[in-house]
Amino acid sequence: MKYAINAHEAPDAIGPYSQGTTAGRLVFTSGQIAVDPDEPHRLMEGDAAAQASRVIDIIETILAEVGCSLSDVAQTTLYLVDDGDLDAVNQVYAERFVSPAPARSVVVVRQLPLGALVEMDCVACR
Repeated sequence: MKYAINAHEAPDAIGPYSQGTTAGRLVFTSGQIAVDPDEPHRLMEGDAAAQASRVIDIIETILAEVGCSLSDVAQTTLYLVDDGDLDAVNQVYAERFVSPAPARSVVVVRQLPLGALVEMDCVACR
């Protein structure tokens, strides 16, 4: 059975989708961008590393809503507007995801919502 996740401390979805869902032991987060915590329809200021940190904070909040943490993440997909930002984002990623690190895909895209530099989604296991 599938259930929607609605973490009150995470930004509301800006479209017809859930922040995340659960299906059995699996937890799926929707793609998250670095939405400003005080203005939910505005992107926070900062470079790709700062945005990556905020995105991981949001994902951590969504996971916590269903009793998971970043250490439960099995797979992530990282979307970047500029592949030149990968080194900076990797530094943030390495600080936040413990070993064994999740499997990861990196996709370079032309643009992201609100002009974001970074977007990430994940799959975790409870």
